[in-house]
Amino acid sequence: MDTFTLDDRLATDSVPVAMLSLCELRLMRDGRWPWLLLVPRRAGLSEIFDLTAEDQALIAVETARVATLLKDLTGATKINIGALGNIIRQLHIHVIARSEGDPAWPGPVWGFGTPEHRDAAALETLKTHFLERL
Repeated sequence: MDTFTLDDRLATDSVPVAMLSLCELRLMRDGRWPWLLLVPRRAGLSEIFDLTAEDQALIAVETARVATLLKDLTGATKINIGALGNIIRQLHIHVIARSEGDPAWPGPVWGFGTPEHRDAAALETLKTHFLERL
């Protein structure tokens, strides 16, 4: 049986926040947006339909929980949720807080500009805010 291993690029581009029932919750280092990732801790998955029916239900619940938390925490105009996987095949779900006037508004964040890395203090502050509300 394969074991779960986080894709190297996901590990580089984000930091761990918490372990949920199914997913590892991670915070993207790009400081332009409050941007979370949910990565199911299951090996060899690239699509949501690769999950069992039970895990599909659980990922929906975890995504809604994280999206609600992010909207409440940031006051965002819109929460974008997506599972693209065109570059990184490992199944992961993006949960991004968007607001009018953000650097890419109203377009997509993918491929927009150059990432602005959050410093360690900002990462820790955001992680703490998320953990307090989980």
